[in-house]
Amino acid sequence: MLAIHVLLLSSMIFFYFPSPGQAVPSGVQPGLPITGTGTGTGTVTCGNTCGSIPIKYPFGTGLGCGHPDFGRYIKCNAGRLQFSTSTGVYTVSSIDYQSENLIVSDPLMSTCSSMQNSGSFSLGSSAPFNIVTEDIFVLLGCSTTSPVFDTNVDLCQTGSASHLCKGLYSCKGLTGIGFEPNAPISTCCVYDAPTGLGSSGYTLDLPKLQCSSYSCIYGFGENEGDPLKWKYGIALQFNDSYQPDAACKDCEVSGGLCGFNGLDEAFACVCHNGVNTTTNCYGQGYAWSGTGRPKIQIKRSITGIFILWIAIFF
Repeated sequence: MLAIHVLLLSSMIFFYFPSPGQAVPSGVQPGLPITGTGTGTGTVTCGNTCGSIPIKYPFGTGLGCGHPDFGRYIKCNAGRLQFSTSTGVYTVSSIDYQSENLIVSDPLMSTCSSMQNSGSFSLGSSAPFNIVTEDIFVLLGCSTTSPVFDTNVDLCQTGSASHLCKGLYSCKGLTGIGFEPNAPISTCCVYDAPTGLGSSGYTLDLPKLQCSSYSCIYGFGENEGDPLKWKYGIALQFNDSYQPDAACKDCEVSGGLCGFNGLDEAFACVCHNGVNTTTNCYGQGYAWSGTGRPKIQIKRSITGIFILWIAIFF
């Protein structure tokens, strides 16, 4: 008998059903499980901030939030906005929605104050991002046999760009990759980053290039002659074709956040109480239910009824 009770309890699931006499809100399908998106326990929602960074469409804070093409790369983890590629997980330090740029920080990237062996960096061709023209990649501690020094292939900038190598090689942090400050810059290469990713995307493969580390400079701050004040990080431009459409704008006006269904990636408007609708949040959430949380009733599933029928007749 105890086993039967356990089976019955384990077969119960939560469904949304309107209370007697209560109208079904537009876009909500009664009898389907209420599902939120994000992280945590219980009903969860998408957020409009991650740490100190405002989150706006097409970005989102987790799976089901924002545009699905961006959801594969961007998520909020413990108050830190993360950017993921095949080569690692990086921190997004800022997003400029007006210029449609974001700054990605690689914890293993070398700067003037701290240098160490770096990992590689890649960006797939299907990513809705491009490397901006202002990015300057500098390869450090390269072997004399590195392909970047092949005289038949012009991979390193020369001339005026050499001041970047001189600046970085004057830093005390250079000891982190096995060189003393002001070492010869013959192992340094100012490497051009492509602005168009092409069919194969972009990969900065340090083992293949035989270099110990890399740095990326997207600005020079107040003094181009002082590498301590340079702006280190990878600036990416996100595709401007991902603008909110009419459905998304209607969702945002109603107080919701634009997202998508995790199964078929169809549009979803995520309300503050975690209810996903196909339209907007008007008449839903706290204002609709009249209480501090959506009304949820417990219903036995068909499976539970079937098990009870077996227990009685067999």
